[in-house]
Amino acid sequence: MMTLDEIKQKLKEIEKMLEDIQVFFPLEQLQEELDKLQMEQSAPNFFDDRKKVESVGKKLAQLSGRIDLIKELNKKFKDLSDFILELSDSDTEILADVAQEVKALFDKVENLHLACLLTGQYDKSNAILSIQAGAGGTEAQDWAEMLLRMYTRFCEKQGYTVTTLDYTIGDGAGIKSATIKIDGDCAYGYLKAEKGVHRLVRISPFDSNARRHTSFASVEVMPEIEDDSKIEIKESDLKIDTFHSGGCGGQGVNTTDSAVRIRHIPTGIVVQCQNERSQLQNKESALKVLRSKLALLYEEERQKNLKEVQGGLKKIEWGSQIRSYVFCPYTMVKDHRTEYETSNVTAVMDGDILDFIMAYLKKGGQ
Repeated sequence: MMTLDEIKQKLKEIEKMLEDIQVFFPLEQLQEELDKLQMEQSAPNFFDDRKKVESVGKKLAQLSGRIDLIKELNKKFKDLSDFILELSDSDTEILADVAQEVKALFDKVENLHLACLLTGQYDKSNAILSIQAGAGGTEAQDWAEMLLRMYTRFCEKQGYTVTTLDYTIGDGAGIKSATIKIDGDCAYGYLKAEKGVHRLVRISPFDSNARRHTSFASVEVMPEIEDDSKIEIKESDLKIDTFHSGGCGGQGVNTTDSAVRIRHIPTGIVVQCQNERSQLQNKESALKVLRSKLALLYEEERQKNLKEVQGGLKKIEWGSQIRSYVFCPYTMVKDHRTEYETSNVTAVMDGDILDFIMAYLKKGGQ
């Protein structure tokens, strides 16, 4: 249990982080932005433009959520600071409760403070996350589906909205690949930490001899690019194929050529979408993914040559993983970039990966 002096020290750390947050996210400026968006929303004919309605609606939700959170954290800090003025080290039972509240507040403030590190061009954008099963056959496809569930649960905990863009069922179990769009404040800034190869070690449920297997899956994360005039996509540079949807969906989805696959000839990038019933909607979603991939490619090209960018996502096999998830003979999840680890595998697979993301960003991960 923390002593009174330790609690006071922890509150000083919280106060410093709140001061930093005020510099990066000044409440007055956030409120002005919110007021402008609300005025825009009340303009005549505003609701005639569906895309604009969605875009402004998302920004309003993000801004109001951030304003409410900052106010809540500041109020909680003031209440706790005032309360401990009346305490002494002899108030052991009360100190134990206060210590828990201070720890909970510290975690919330640190999480928001972390957003101050997200200064990249696209860090505040929504994210597009793709998972691809690697070496390991059925076992790897099951692992890819487990990762999809982990990220879906993480997004739920963060208050993000997840939309499935593409989903290819595996041979017998799991998935071969999946692509999801994640709407939320700084979704890309946080989830970019997950890009790379993820390795699983466990007793395979598909092995009748109950042997230990190692499986791999790769995760690619891109910012959603709503509109960027610098990213030109010529129709002549595209090879577009349509096919029957192979994922779960309504009868119309699975019996018509509604799924769309697009190959960008100059870069060799291939994207596909089969979630919607309409071929036109799938094409629109696939082009959005392509635009995001190109934006990320051009951003990385400014720092590396094209050869290094194309080699950025390592082979999906032994020795290239960014993180290992060990279920047997012991339990441990370890990130090989930051050395952060935990033995609580169950919590991690249930979406508790924020500590891994924070460790990555604190180390300067971009």
